[in-house]
Amino acid sequence: MDAYDIPAETVSFSEEIKKSRFITLLQHTEGVMAAREFVQHIRQQHPDARHHCWAWVAGAPDDSQQLGFSDDGEPSGTAGKPMLAQLMGSGVGEVTAVVIRYYGGIQLGTGGLVKAYGNGVQQALKQLVRQRKVPMLTFRLCCDYAQLSDIERLIQWASGTLLASEFTEQVTLRLALPYGQIVGFTMRLSDLSRGGLNLEPLN
Repeated sequence: MDAYDIPAETVSFSEEIKKSRFITLLQHTEGVMAAREFVQHIRQQHPDARHHCWAWVAGAPDDSQQLGFSDDGEPSGTAGKPMLAQLMGSGVGEVTAVVIRYYGGIQLGTGGLVKAYGNGVQQALKQLVRQRKVPMLTFRLCCDYAQLSDIERLIQWASGTLLASEFTEQVTLRLALPYGQIVGFTMRLSDLSRGGLNLEPLN
């Protein structure tokens, strides 16, 4: 679970090929549910289009469980697959591509369709502004008041985030740590508390 790029904003690219208009839209979608909602939203915005073909990488770029695509009535393999291939080649995660086609009356043939759908996504990806996402995991940690300042420094060292603090007889912290820092944080926490403190995963 290394850091990866996600879309920072929505991208739109359109072109006309043999009187058919192709509009490609890319958007950040975290998870399959968000990806489905985006596709549905575009269908509602363009009800007169002949096809609404789509592909998504709804999680991290290497998470094969969250891939999806559809030819939406185009010949099998001519739309969704070439779109997904472009997304997977980009290294971007949490992204959905929808290509809307307004049919112009001239058939493009299977090769023409593959090129049109794949190229639309490729051109949109060139315009894409990316931002870096660092996967974080959330934990609970109980400590004594005397240990709090050392633990806060440790969270800072790990580039983590303190999400919530609850002060009763002890201090209960909810914190998020970058995936790659968890082992180091756990080792330092053990040294700090002589093995007395443990992280409790929340997700």
